[in-house]
Amino acid sequence: MSEILLYYRRPDPTTWVYLSSFLTIGLFFVFHRFWSFRNLDVILLILLAPGLLMVHKGWQRQIQEIESEVVAQRHAPPMPTGGGGNQDASASQTSARQQPPQQGPLSVTSREFFVSLLAPLPQATDAAADSIDAAPPVEDGLEENAPVAMAPMTSDSDSDVEPASIRRYGFIYLFLIQFLILTRLLLDPLMVRRPQLDPNLTSGGLTFIGVSLFIFMMANVVNSTPRIQIEQGPKLGPGYALMNMLPAIPTRPVTDALAAGAPATEPELTEPQAHLATLAKVLAIAAHAAIVIGIVLIGNWHFSNIKAGVGCATLYLMLPYTAQYTGRVDHALPAALLLWAVLCYRKPLFAGIFLGLASGLVYYPLFLLPLWISFYWRRGVWRFLIGVGAMLGLLMMLLSFAGTESLIEHLRTMFGLFKPEVEQARLGGIWGLGWNPIWRLPVIVAFVILCSFLAAWPAQKNLGTLIGCSAAVMVAAQFWHGYGGGLYIAWFLPLLLLTIFRPNLQDRIAAKVVSATSNSRFRRSSMEGDPA
Repeated sequence: MSEILLYYRRPDPTTWVYLSSFLTIGLFFVFHRFWSFRNLDVILLILLAPGLLMVHKGWQRQIQEIESEVVAQRHAPPMPTGGGGNQDASASQTSARQQPPQQGPLSVTSREFFVSLLAPLPQATDAAADSIDAAPPVEDGLEENAPVAMAPMTSDSDSDVEPASIRRYGFIYLFLIQFLILTRLLLDPLMVRRPQLDPNLTSGGLTFIGVSLFIFMMANVVNSTPRIQIEQGPKLGPGYALMNMLPAIPTRPVTDALAAGAPATEPELTEPQAHLATLAKVLAIAAHAAIVIGIVLIGNWHFSNIKAGVGCATLYLMLPYTAQYTGRVDHALPAALLLWAVLCYRKPLFAGIFLGLASGLVYYPLFLLPLWISFYWRRGVWRFLIGVGAMLGLLMMLLSFAGTESLIEHLRTMFGLFKPEVEQARLGGIWGLGWNPIWRLPVIVAFVILCSFLAAWPAQKNLGTLIGCSAAVMVAAQFWHGYGGGLYIAWFLPLLLLTIFRPNLQDRIAAKVVSATSNSRFRRSSMEGDPA
């Protein structure tokens, strides 16, 4: 965007948290009804940002430490050729290898992995342009040929806290806020009185803000660095093989202050890597566009309130999470599919297709099937199941093109047909930062009980309970997600926003709004035509 807007610079994530928080309060806080659930919902949405910043700060510190080591090694004088120097070097390497993984801010495995990425590159900026969690940038860097010693240093108080501890505290904070959100979603079916509380701005103003935010965010995706997308793609859990191949698109560099002396050169990608990078960008932009359009259409068609739909979509684009994870296809694409399943709820076949595609791509929406089957039980359940089965079958057929030997393994990964991982070194998120993974097992059991409970309660489900309970299931999935659980906020964020803005939808039950099949309509018309 700097080519179009003179002297434009992407705002620092912390700065954007403050700006978006004040803007959110100004646009959506109900000042004339201070003690209302709408204001509580707005506060809960804002409280998600500090946890995200802590996780990103931890990743930023880790990348900076590794950058400092690599640049220092590059500028260090050559080691003496005598035997003593070699013995000292070998002894230090041996002690580094024998260091336990949990000592220090980084484990040996992850440190060797990042060093292997950084060391061969001509400059440190290209190799550390972004972390797995799209970490925020550091302030202005140095001049092109500035010495390494001029790199920005952290304060003594910050340096006392290990990066892994910062990330751990961030995940714990996110879990606490998401537990409050889960409680609020479970109480939502009991809230019968839902007064219409529109945003504090006209639809035209909200549309202008939303379109502007969307253009800026998608421009960040287009201008991302493809090489780092390939080298630092996230490690995902169960899901479709294509999702594990797609790179994470960084929208903000971690730091460019440590790249002293080397001219910036754009690394070349191989043809498969370039295709994957382009595909990831296209899918990310299309997914966010589908989310925004889907929210607006749901507000217009199902809520009969276009202003609520536009306000909900603008709030989605305004939140700091959306700006930080704009390029994560594994975040945005399942969210778009779940949203369009809600949009097509009057057509069970299409709703099943969208939900089946989301379930096949990232596995976790499979646990929504009991809830949705319960919603369509009186009418439309078979059409819904046909849509889900057809899409899952299509995804399985596409996997068969890779050969029968890898098909079984791909199917096991797609449907999560393996024991829960209990080795901490193979997990991410809070379960890889100190929490014993064995405690995931009771969390999984509680999650299955919750899914079964929501399939039975409330007995008569309407569109409002379908949206709120679907969001609750996806929030609960964060607690046992072993590869960054707590960060996949997009899986429930659009549904949560619709729950906040929705009116009373008690009359939107499947028996009334879902059309009957053609065969039943033909039988009904023939019976009405027969003489008594």
